Amino acid sequence: MSMSQEKTRRRGGRDARRELRAKPVPRHEAAVQPGMSGGKYKPLSDRDMQRIHETALTLLETVGLGDAIDSCIEALTAKGCWMDDRGRLCFPRALIEDTLANCARDFTLFARDEKHDMQPSGNRAYFGTGGAAVHIVEPKTREYRDSLLIDIYDCARLVDTCDNIHYFQRPVVARDMESPRDLDINTLYACLAGTSKHVGTSMVEASHVEESLEILHLVAGGEDKWRARPFVSQSNCFVVPPMKFAEDACRCLEVAVRGGMPVLLLSAGQAGATAPAALAGAIAQAVAECLAGLAYVNAIVPGAPAIWGPWPFVSDLRTGAMSGGSGEQALITAGCAQMGRFYDLTVGSAAGMCDGKLPDMQSGHEKGVTAALAAMSGINMMYECAGMHASLLGFCLESVLLDNDMLGAVNRNVRGIEVNDETLSLEVISQVCLEGPGHYLGSEQTLSLMQSEYFYPKLGDRTSPKEWNEAGKPDPVEMAAARKKEVLSSYYPDYIAASADKEIRAGHDIKLPRIQMGPGDPRWN
Repeated sequence: MSMSQEKTRRRGGRDARRELRAKPVPRHEAAVQPGMSGGKYKPLSDRDMQRIHETALTLLETVGLGDAIDSCIEALTAKGCWMDDRGRLCFPRALIEDTLANCARDFTLFARDEKHDMQPSGNRAYFGTGGAAVHIVEPKTREYRDSLLIDIYDCARLVDTCDNIHYFQRPVVARDMESPRDLDINTLYACLAGTSKHVGTSMVEASHVEESLEILHLVAGGEDKWRARPFVSQSNCFVVPPMKFAEDACRCLEVAVRGGMPVLLLSAGQAGATAPAALAGAIAQAVAECLAGLAYVNAIVPGAPAIWGPWPFVSDLRTGAMSGGSGEQALITAGCAQMGRFYDLTVGSAAGMCDGKLPDMQSGHEKGVTAALAAMSGINMMYECAGMHASLLGFCLESVLLDNDMLGAVNRNVRGIEVNDETLSLEVISQVCLEGPGHYLGSEQTLSLMQSEYFYPKLGDRTSPKEWNEAGKPDPVEMAAARKKEVLSSYYPDYIAASADKEIRAGHDIKLPRIQMGPGDPRWN
């Protein structure tokens, strides 16, 4: 074969690969999909997990939880708990064991679009946003500004377009809302308006949960339809570490559970501050608190769907400040995920956060390390893993898009390597080496596996330095900013039916306009 023929053949192979990669691929054939199976990273041994379990049971029986509200005491003492002479609610081991034997497992977390339904059991991993950041990070100006209601709506729309972010939990606080009621109701509405994926949010008063359920019944088309497919879960910090109930959150929890709303039972101690500095102790305390929460939920409504959320954070012990991007954060989250597997519960925790203030080198390595290790541990629901900065104080819309690429790569590692007769490639190797051109660039196997074996980032740059220079030296953050502008100026999903929206607005003070907004709409300037 002449040199020119060889060059033509190579170009043809490259063109074929590019054409194949450009074609849309069905979700079930993609290299990464929602709910890939992890569980390969195990920082805790079987004996470690048993000892943490025993410590948690001892804590619940001998230390108990303080500040239980009357309805909590009534529900749990009817199941065998008791109030000790210090006024703390104590849990017998038998109740915890019964709860673990009978609580909900293998439940679905529904979305309004069923293609986004999640099955968070076993080692299946899903990635989502989350948090309560009070600032929006603006990379172009390197400034932090107050987060607003429109930011929640915009983020929901971005997440709706991100293949590797599987659900949307409210990531910021709308600081332009004047009252807690305005905040809770409008946060829920903004989330529902922007995405058809499963939504998570929180409420600060029981009456707000009741009002939220009224809205959800209207969006769903009736209470029966809502209860059949509840597409919103409540993030509930029912406990104030160490080992005390949060009174208002408990009232919200009870209304949500009775209303058919899945709950995330979230214990968020901070190692070295509100949890022991020893990582094993921080995990043991979080496990105890969340087991108490699981018993509480099942005392209210047996078998109610609950995401078990031991969620300890890490402190930089030099200053006491939270360190969400630390190696210890990845480790402690992975340990909590293992305990979820130990109990065979749907487990959710936080990872993929960072201490970096901007989408830069520090943020990138912190997000990558913490997200990868946690995801590999078998966590089911990984929260706060897209867009977060400054240890949950800042949120960046550009980072949502950058992190979507990062999470795709992480999910490819979660999937692992399939070893079978076909993938071992004995015949392919033999043919290329003995009969073929001595490389695999144009082989049938290479072309057939381009989409199913390999993940390709949308914003990450893989060009050569020469190509990069010729393209004007594109910067990933600038590319993300351009993509954000494109999405937010053109993508206005209509996820709340006009008739339902009219009824919602008649009974609730909704601040977001009922319009399909276009570029330059004056109401958002």
